[in-house]
Amino acid sequence: MAELRPSCAPGPAAPPAPGPNAPPAFASLFPPGLHAIYGECRRLYPDQPNPLQVTAIVKYWLGGPDPLDYVSMYRNVGSPSTNIPEHWHYISFGLSDLYGDSRVHEFTGTDGPSGFGFELTFRLKRETGESAPPTWPAELMQGLARYVFQSENTFCSGDHVSWHSPLDNSESRIQHMLLTEDPQMQPVQTPFGVVTFLQIVGVCTEELHAAQQWNGQGILELLRTVPVAGGPWLITDMRRGETIFEIDPHLQQERVDKGIETDGSNLSGVSAKCAWDDLSRPPEDDEDSRSICIGTQPRRLSGKDTEQIRETLRRGLEINSKPVLPPINPQRQNSLNLDRAPSRKDSLESEGSTAIIPHELIRTRQLESVHLKFNQESGALIPLCLRGRLLHGRHFTYKSITGDMAITFVSTGVEGAFATEEHPYAAHGPWLQILLTEEFVEKMLEDLEDLTSPEECKLPKEYSWPEKKLKVSILPDVVFDSPLH
Repeated sequence: MAELRPSCAPGPAAPPAPGPNAPPAFASLFPPGLHAIYGECRRLYPDQPNPLQVTAIVKYWLGGPDPLDYVSMYRNVGSPSTNIPEHWHYISFGLSDLYGDSRVHEFTGTDGPSGFGFELTFRLKRETGESAPPTWPAELMQGLARYVFQSENTFCSGDHVSWHSPLDNSESRIQHMLLTEDPQMQPVQTPFGVVTFLQIVGVCTEELHAAQQWNGQGILELLRTVPVAGGPWLITDMRRGETIFEIDPHLQQERVDKGIETDGSNLSGVSAKCAWDDLSRPPEDDEDSRSICIGTQPRRLSGKDTEQIRETLRRGLEINSKPVLPPINPQRQNSLNLDRAPSRKDSLESEGSTAIIPHELIRTRQLESVHLKFNQESGALIPLCLRGRLLHGRHFTYKSITGDMAITFVSTGVEGAFATEEHPYAAHGPWLQILLTEEFVEKMLEDLEDLTSPEECKLPKEYSWPEKKLKVSILPDVVFDSPLH
């Protein structure tokens, strides 16, 4: 739970730090990391020393559910002459190390990141006559913070979040998010490391799909050029009823389609409802280490396999290992997708790392025949995976949110894969790799064309390539919600 109070009001925890010019004896009473971030806020808002805050009643380090100690809310007058409207500016406190005493984050030195190395911000257009900021963005930020704390995966500029619900629980078309650098907040050097500020930008479903098919940074640049869709400071307007492609139809063909053709997609993988079966072994074979074993618990990815998937993503080598984004309420379960800038040489191996070599006790198996299973949302991304990734010499990973397994599609140009042209299907525990030649990718794209219009696809839907001993099924969500999966 959280409460709303002025930042100077007494509460269950120490009040926010004063400005950077406070007397040393007074400033020393406040956590140094908190004080450093407030110094940046005071630089930007010198006339608002005590903004309204949403404050966690029971702090995370005392067993509370909310990782962010505070979310401060400032009134920003914008700049009408440059198409920047008046708006509310939300700033989080808690993803970075505020205290330096290991109650939340381990101190790793002053030169590296403080805590997770960033705080979240959000800019919401102020409605006419609105005298106080809405508080729902604070819960949105808490939800993203829970994901970071529980998964230990961080955000980067250009990442996007598939939310599948209006951000304010209204009827708005703004149902997903991109992340970018805050245009005003400067990085802060604290006694516990550096803190940067990542701004949440609300987007429509069509804009999210464009970010998936191309890249997040490209869509952010387009949003900056359309004042009603964000403008230079990427301010979210929950009342926006048109996408940037409806406002300016030329953007899709002249910018996005050309960008996809030239650059491919930067989306390296998704958290998804998916599964795979090894059809070349009978299900009663106890040595079978396929990911889905009917009537038994799926085998888990080894710690080193999990670290390999996570580390390659962290190093920018475009493979996704995100667990499920924890839902804010039981009615909605969200997934998170990430963009990553392509490396010069696509690889499944991180540079110079020996710690992520697959565990020698789990042997890699070559499979003769496999059956892939996806829900409709995940299946709709297969054409993107093939056209935007594999045809550009890259790879794409589905990481299951309902079981501890992963499916990675690789092209023949990817280094470090354990799937080869001779043995295109290979499994390391529950991690399956599938190597597809360019010729087969083109064939699959023809056969899977109807997946680009999921609303016309009746489930269940099955695709099969007997000569390649590969089968793909698109199944209802309820199949993956079953305890057997």
